[in-house]
Amino acid sequence: MRKISFLLIFCALTLTVFAQGGKVLTFKDAVEGKYYGERLGKVVPMADGEHYTMISKDKKRIVKYSFKTGKEVETLFDVATARECKFKSFDDYQLSPDETKILIQTETQHIYRHSFTAVHYVYTIKRNVVEKLSDGGPQQVPTFSPDGNMVAFVRDNNIFLVKFLYGNSESQVTTDGKFGKVINGIPDWVYEEEFSFNRALEFSPDNKMIAFVRFDESEVPMYSIQLFKGESPSIDQFEYYPGAYSYKYPKAGHVNSLVTVHSFDIKSKVTRKLDIPIKKEDYIPRIRFTKDENKLAVMTLNRTQNKFDMYFVNPRSGIAKLILRDESKYYIGENSLDNIEFYPNNFSFMSEKDGFNHLYWYSIGGNLIKQVTKGDFEVSKYHGWDPATNTFYYESNEGNTLRKAVYAIDIKGRKTKLTEKEGTNSAMFASTMKYFINTYSNLTTPPVITLNDNKGKELSVLVSNAKIKEAIAQMEMPKKEFFSFTTSEGVKLNGWMMKPANFSESKKYPVILYQYSGPGTQQVADRWNIGETRNGLGWEAYMTTQGFIIACVDGRGTGGRGEEFTKCTYMQLGVKEAKDQVEAAKYINKLPYVDEGRIGIWGWSFGGYNTIMSMSEGSAAFKAGVAVAPVTDWKFYDTTYGERFMRTPQENADGYAASSAFTRADKLSGKLLIIHGSADDNVHYQNVAEYCEQLVQANKQFEMQVYTNRDHGIYGGNTRNHLFTRITEFFKNNL
Repeated sequence: MRKISFLLIFCALTLTVFAQGGKVLTFKDAVEGKYYGERLGKVVPMADGEHYTMISKDKKRIVKYSFKTGKEVETLFDVATARECKFKSFDDYQLSPDETKILIQTETQHIYRHSFTAVHYVYTIKRNVVEKLSDGGPQQVPTFSPDGNMVAFVRDNNIFLVKFLYGNSESQVTTDGKFGKVINGIPDWVYEEEFSFNRALEFSPDNKMIAFVRFDESEVPMYSIQLFKGESPSIDQFEYYPGAYSYKYPKAGHVNSLVTVHSFDIKSKVTRKLDIPIKKEDYIPRIRFTKDENKLAVMTLNRTQNKFDMYFVNPRSGIAKLILRDESKYYIGENSLDNIEFYPNNFSFMSEKDGFNHLYWYSIGGNLIKQVTKGDFEVSKYHGWDPATNTFYYESNEGNTLRKAVYAIDIKGRKTKLTEKEGTNSAMFASTMKYFINTYSNLTTPPVITLNDNKGKELSVLVSNAKIKEAIAQMEMPKKEFFSFTTSEGVKLNGWMMKPANFSESKKYPVILYQYSGPGTQQVADRWNIGETRNGLGWEAYMTTQGFIIACVDGRGTGGRGEEFTKCTYMQLGVKEAKDQVEAAKYINKLPYVDEGRIGIWGWSFGGYNTIMSMSEGSAAFKAGVAVAPVTDWKFYDTTYGERFMRTPQENADGYAASSAFTRADKLSGKLLIIHGSADDNVHYQNVAEYCEQLVQANKQFEMQVYTNRDHGIYGGNTRNHLFTRITEFFKNNL
């Protein structure tokens, strides 16, 4: 017997009043993000805990601000007044640890998601002079030594060192780096993409050593992407004959890079390979020095990714000591890696060992002192510890899985909620934990950014987004609300819904179901930046002006609800996720104002994959769907992501078959539009090329849109306008 609750649970923040005859959201404004909301730029807290720095909006100055008032205090750098400054603007910067120098980033050229090359300059504040870091070509990941007297960087897969006290002399630390063979100090493609970092080198606290990870990708198979001339940008050399970009990409079950950790003694110039007790197929996703120069923290994961070990390694002797181990019957997510903070006598750690992600406090020797947070809620981010009060600061969804707040808790467990506004709050703390900058939004409120003290008191409003609020007050706004229902398998699922401004319960509306559905993600949340366009008045809101209802449901496998809910899809990705989208369609179909049978579904990346899986689940729940940049078979995707959730195809053949869109091709029901970029380095075009052949042989008709030379984001020139026009017209024609 199917058990479904037909009662919508409406959010208290639902917008129920709109301006009669007000301004209507246009397609152009929706797609171009006119109402995305102003954000602060990159905020860099200073060492004194009283100030922070930011780039000016024109990218010509670095400005120092007060944490106490939010007001500008002074200009640390200005292209107009700095001596020997040869550039007129810049892209980014970093302060030296002693804050006497600034590394200025210019001429940035992006490579993959996190990596880029750039031409860097060193600015000495007291001397007011700009000097080029290196004349040898653009650099990657330049890093100051703790005393600010050196910078290490990577060029052409090798590490270099510049010493300021020796006339900015440049020396080469490694010499074996070679494209497609060996990488020193920066991650290979799969590490960068799936462990979310771009630097794998560290200075020791005493400035005497450099530790780095060496990636030997010689045995990793090469993948080639065909390139054409194209437009925006145009690659002129491929006008008559296409070219190719080739790089090392390990697909599920294939060989990964062999990773090793090394130390370089700056004075003696001796390089040592450190003895990390792992198997050659295992991962080293992070290295970081503790406060002790004799303790390099080396974090490791076995290839199955269900065992995390952290070793303290002496960079001179190479001897490693196991300090911490965390294990899971499923897998360990990457969230734990960057929530480890080292202090002189302690370190923090995040784990799901009790079923929910929580904060743990250890002695530097690896002994558990206390589980800091407990309960049926998820701690999403650890901000830091104040030793003076023995207080920890963090973010969690305690009390409501759709919302996030900032909290303080002392060592005795006394907890204070620092953000009172209900919705989504995210913080950035001063180095002394005395102040924090909070970004708040909810389903109907664009971001509001405030400056607060560590008791939660609001000191200043840095960004109000008042102009957007004034503009939307004059608009015919979609009605936004939350709902929940229980599936036929007894699982309660959460969703949000956008209805047309002139919505009437007596009318019948077609529905488009948007979803991402990927492991640990959350699309149903009380925040402004919802939907694929991450905008409370984005494409989804525009479609309500065209007579559609837009809905989104987070099915099993998504985040915020504990380990069992998130990881129940382990070894069979896409199976439960697809069932839950079908259940969502069945539930929505029964609502009195929905035109039964006129339900569409769409998504991007994992959402594109789950669109196809849901349309091929066998229930004919969807009349039309759009799959953008979809994976179609996990054997085509990378080792780290695919094997984290599925293990290898050799270990889990049945799971890979059940999770493949290929095995469901003959069950595809409804009109399908597939969209992909021909130069996608993440989800290869191979996915849709091979899947479309399956549809052809199954005699299933479909539509397809390919964007030349576009990567996974599918943008450039008029591309996004074209793409969303294509999706809009497809749903209008078929729903």
